[in-house]
Amino acid sequence: MADGLDNLCGDRTARARPVAEKEEDTLADDGRKPGPIRNRILAGLPRKEYSRILPELASVTLKSGQVLYEPGGVMHSAYFPDTAIVSILSVAGDGTSIEVSVVGDEGVIGIPIVLRTHSLPYKIIVQAPGMAWRMKADALRREFDRCGPLHKLVLHYLHTLIVVLSQSGACNRFHTIQQRLCRWLLTSQDRAQSSEIESTQELLSQMLGVNRGSASQAASALQRAGLISYRRGRISILDRPGLERAACECYRIAKGESDRFFRA
Repeated sequence: MADGLDNLCGDRTARARPVAEKEEDTLADDGRKPGPIRNRILAGLPRKEYSRILPELASVTLKSGQVLYEPGGVMHSAYFPDTAIVSILSVAGDGTSIEVSVVGDEGVIGIPIVLRTHSLPYKIIVQAPGMAWRMKADALRREFDRCGPLHKLVLHYLHTLIVVLSQSGACNRFHTIQQRLCRWLLTSQDRAQSSEIESTQELLSQMLGVNRGSASQAASALQRAGLISYRRGRISILDRPGLERAACECYRIAKGESDRFFRA
């Protein structure tokens, strides 16, 4: 799908709508220019392309639980997570939520910018603290419209994002809470590149779209099976192969698509 999209370029004359700055005001700017970059989109750029957008990148520190955008919020900046992990949540009318995608160093928060929609009907919240590279909306749109390497990499990521969103809908409908928790833990570990994951019962219930009791029961079952250790808001993955066997096929499908485009 992405290969067919590679030839599409946006309208170079398009202009963004007025944007609000309130989300950006909550971010801590590190005040330094990018050095080594872990984000796989930025790191995948040829040296010449990277050098051109370097002045447009600013490092920001994202805090756990920080809300980057509320549903319908206008995106004035894109974020390329480096060590931070960001969740995309679907929020129901009663305020309950469920995670539909997670974005780490493989992706970007800002697809609506290049698609000229400028907003998402989802809540975007920081799942794990860390650093990200911020790029103003007009700068990303300008670089995307050059139809160069960044254009191609973003479209490749868009393909994987569509797969993840589609698979997430099926997973949340057909698979058990325990299977979905295994998928979430594996996905989080892939992005954190650590066997230690910070997570409270509240966060787990929010990500899985269930109450705290159900989330706690699922985590306890995995702990009894010797797959994880869960204590004081920290989950330690003890048996990765066992966790993969216990997870549904949705994890393997989504990871396979991502690895196909972004091989280390």
